Amino acid sequence: MAETPLQRPTTTVVLAMSADGKIADAQHSPPEFGSDEDYAHLERQVAAADGILFGSATLKAGETAMRVVTQDLINARLERGQPEQPAQIVCTRSGDLDPNLKFFQQAVPHWLVTTQAGGQSWQGTSHFEQIFTYGTEAQSIDWGQTLASMPALGIHKIAVLGGGQIVAALLAEDLIDELHLTVCPLLIGGASTPTPVAGQGWLQQDAPGLELLSVKQVENELFLHYRRLR
Repeated sequence: MAETPLQRPTTTVVLAMSADGKIADAQHSPPEFGSDEDYAHLERQVAAADGILFGSATLKAGETAMRVVTQDLINARLERGQPEQPAQIVCTRSGDLDPNLKFFQQAVPHWLVTTQAGGQSWQGTSHFEQIFTYGTEAQSIDWGQTLASMPALGIHKIAVLGGGQIVAALLAEDLIDELHLTVCPLLIGGASTPTPVAGQGWLQQDAPGLELLSVKQVENELFLHYRRLR
C-alpha cells in the first residue's frame, strides 16, 4: 500500500536576481538592486503568506525580517482571518544567532527551524514563540516533518525568501510548489556569488522542471511566475 503523503503548507520561493542569476553580490551584501515595483511585489507575496521562511545568512545580512507595512495589505490579512503579520521563520542547523539582532525587537511572530542541538540554547527563552527541532540521522533538518507540523499551527502558505541553500534543500525533497523570480537589469558575475538554488546541483536530465505561468514586464524588470512540474 502506498504511503499517504504528508500534509504540509504550500511553498512559494520569492527572489529577485540579476540578469545572470545572482541574488547577492560578491560580498553577499543584502540585495538592493530591485525596483520599487519589485519591493511592492515582494510585500504582496509576504502579505499573502502565513509564514516567511529564510536562512540565518539572509537574516544576518539584513538583521531584520520582511514585515507587511502597507495598511491595505494588513487590512486584507485581517479580513481573511490572518494575524496582522505572518510568522517569521528563521532556519539554522547550528542555532547560532545573535540574540541582540534587530529581528528580535520587531513586532512579528518569531519562529525557529533547527536541529535538536541547535535548539538547546533557545529553549526556555522568550526569543522564539515556536521552535521546530525535527532532525535526520545526518544531523540535518527533516524538512518533511517540519513542514507537516505547521498546518496545525495555522501555517498553510509559506513564502521562501532564501537563501539558495534552503531552496536547494526543499527542492531536493520536492517541497517547492511555485517560484516568483524577478529578473533585474544588471550583471553581477562571480563564480561563488549566491544564486537562487545552491547545494550540489543536478544533472540536466534529473533537474527539477518548471511550468511558466506568467511573465510581466515593468520597465526593465521581468516578473516570472513558475509552478513546479511533477
